[in-house]
Amino acid sequence: MKQQLKTFYIVGIATESTNNDEKSIEDMGKLWSKFYSEKISSKITNKLSSDVYSVFTNYESDYTGNYTAIIGHRVNNLENVPTGMIGKKISGGKYKKIIAKGKMPDAIVAAWKQIWSKDNELSRSYKADFEVYGIKSQQGDSSEVEIYLGVN
Repeated sequence: MKQQLKTFYIVGIATESTNNDEKSIEDMGKLWSKFYSEKISSKITNKLSSDVYSVFTNYESDYTGNYTAIIGHRVNNLENVPTGMIGKKISGGKYKKIIAKGKMPDAIVAAWKQIWSKDNELSRSYKADFEVYGIKSQQGDSSEVEIYLGVN
């Protein structure tokens, strides 16, 4: 389902990655570990909710190229970005919503593999994609995470 989303701001921690040789699985694992072990969430002061966002942006090309991954929270503005974190404006536009269902992170990995296999028909913009980890994301085998793909 495509929908028009408004511009928003994200503050969190970031890493550069690529999907080649499953490097993103290793990089994202380390980033998630840091997010929780260093209690990054508690250091972000102007967050709009407790939902955690995993944003993929600054794409070099398409899903085969390098990109920046950010794990953090949606915030009111970028005025108070804590030291060691990044603030990023995510442009509004058309996004396709997909829901990954099942045990995490397996369900997310499977959803992305399916997305990559349909890359040509999805008409992705490669400006920004993001995952939203809300209350339903911690339900064991019944977990749900929303994935939003920037599309043309």
